[in-house]
Amino acid sequence: MPKERLTMRKIKEVLRLRFEQGLSHRVIASSCTIGVTTAREYLVRAKAAGLSWPLPEDVLDETLEHLLFAPNPAGASQAGAPLIPDWSTVHVELRRKKGVTLQLLWQEYRGAHPDGYGYSRYCELYRAWAKTLDVTMRFTHKAGEVLYVDYAGETMGVTNPQTGEILPVYVFVAALGASNYTYAEPTFSQDLRHWIGAHVRTFSHLGGAPCVLVPDNTKTAVTAPHRYEPDMNPTYSDLAVHYGCAVAPARSRKPRDKAKVEAAVQGVERWVMAPLRNRTFFSLVELHHAFREQLDAYNRRSFQKLEGSRQSLFEQLDKPALRPLPPAPYTFAQWKQATVHIDYHVETDKHRYSVPYQLVHKKVDVRLTHDTVEIFFNGKRVAAHRRSLRQGGFTTLHEHMPKSHREYAQWTPERIIRWANKTGENTRKLIEGVLAGRPHPQQGFRTSLGILRLQTPYGAQRLEAACQRALAIQSFSYKSVESILKNGLDQLPLPQQQTNVPPIEHPNVRGPQYYQEPN
Repeated sequence: MPKERLTMRKIKEVLRLRFEQGLSHRVIASSCTIGVTTAREYLVRAKAAGLSWPLPEDVLDETLEHLLFAPNPAGASQAGAPLIPDWSTVHVELRRKKGVTLQLLWQEYRGAHPDGYGYSRYCELYRAWAKTLDVTMRFTHKAGEVLYVDYAGETMGVTNPQTGEILPVYVFVAALGASNYTYAEPTFSQDLRHWIGAHVRTFSHLGGAPCVLVPDNTKTAVTAPHRYEPDMNPTYSDLAVHYGCAVAPARSRKPRDKAKVEAAVQGVERWVMAPLRNRTFFSLVELHHAFREQLDAYNRRSFQKLEGSRQSLFEQLDKPALRPLPPAPYTFAQWKQATVHIDYHVETDKHRYSVPYQLVHKKVDVRLTHDTVEIFFNGKRVAAHRRSLRQGGFTTLHEHMPKSHREYAQWTPERIIRWANKTGENTRKLIEGVLAGRPHPQQGFRTSLGILRLQTPYGAQRLEAACQRALAIQSFSYKSVESILKNGLDQLPLPQQQTNVPPIEHPNVRGPQYYQEPN
């Protein structure tokens, strides 16, 4: 039946009954009062034009008519009629490489078909065809350019085999912009360590890294959301630098910014998570294996409106264009800000690490990995230490000390105690108490040397007596010994009290045996 005798209303009804209701050609023909051959012909034309149902609201009857009744809807040549390009191929080519434009593709088309469409008509027809695609398919992201990341809204579960408790499992989802290829994995948490680990495994699975990462405004990616200048989580920024990526968070309340990953999340929930809903898993590893099988099948599913699948487009477009991975994967690191103490150390996890003494009272950035502690000032690394788990301890580099402190570095606790013992037993005991009462021996060196040098003006005998009195009153300080000597208290009889002072008991006190040289 000629198209002049068919209204566009009937044509749309044919499409609706076929694509929405799934009716046969015979039933459609009867409902629309047209011939079976005619119904079949228009459905063939709709398929050739890449149409489905429902049609986009902005596709006008005129555009629909041209898509269906162009002189060559299937791309086959007819006498005197321009050849219609394969728009799905054009769509893929636009995403293959930067610099590929509609004008370039039109020039190649006209080179092969001199009697083909003009540039304006070529663009008009392509855009009309593109409107029939899903929203997430319309974007022409360049190959290897963008990776969208988020967590699925739905959760899964792992059953504890001992208690029967079901532990919640969250699903991380990542989707590439050009091919829509999707990676997903189950994790026990959405915290920073799991978020970063999921990215590292995503890059490893893809075999490369994208140019841009587009996360949602989650706290693990963005510490302070802002429409124009969001503050990145420093660990996430560190990851991006390691892989040579930029981070461009989706804007708040702008769903089109992350339409790709939302579509990927929906696909994972529907084709990966839902088929596993009735299975019981007793470990995350077991769940991961089953999850991966479903995910691979999802990526191999054929597109409804484009040729190929996510897997085939990934191999064709994104995989060759991804950035090479660095020699080693990213090592998880946390960042914190600290102020340098007056003893030129910064504290983290109750352990202190030295920095150059010139940075006292300055704000510095501390980067913590499992094995190392790095300290940065104004973006420049100023110190690096092996990480220590000893609480209350100090890690000090010789070159970080002021000159006066370096002089003390030649001293050791054993050497100071030997010198004190030359003055007398009480002096030795007092010095041992001074050293044992400090979290780190170096902190007691200044006090110890100051006490021992008091014998220069007062003599060894008076210093020994002063130390005996200081022990009696349990005062282990330079000022106390100096006061006893200045006021002549060392020459007065001791009060009636025990002078054998019991050792100090404190978790940070080592005791005199700590300083004994090994046999």
